[in-house]
Amino acid sequence: MGNILFVSGLMLTIGLKSTMQFFTKPKNYKGTASFGAGFLMVLVGWPVIGMILEAYGFVILFSGFWPTLAVFLQRLPIIGWIFQQPFITSFFSQQRGKRVPV
Repeated sequence: MGNILFVSGLMLTIGLKSTMQFFTKPKNYKGTASFGAGFLMVLVGWPVIGMILEAYGFVILFSGFWPTLAVFLQRLPIIGWIFQQPFITSFFSQQRGKRVPV
């Protein structure tokens, strides 16, 4: 149920055409296949393996958004100071512009 809501929420946010283009980009094939295979594994009755595959696909698909997430976390009002510490900002700086190795 959560996977269906996730994909439908993505479609409502960026549109059907953009969602289809995102999942069918050649650089996203591995993440899309992993996410889809994980979803099917959950439906078949292998939830642990399915969730691991889905998590891997999610990380591969959305690895380009991690720098944006880092900036968002640093600007949070109450806990943002934790993400502004030098060792964490250096980690974010290293990861900026990198994709997860495939």
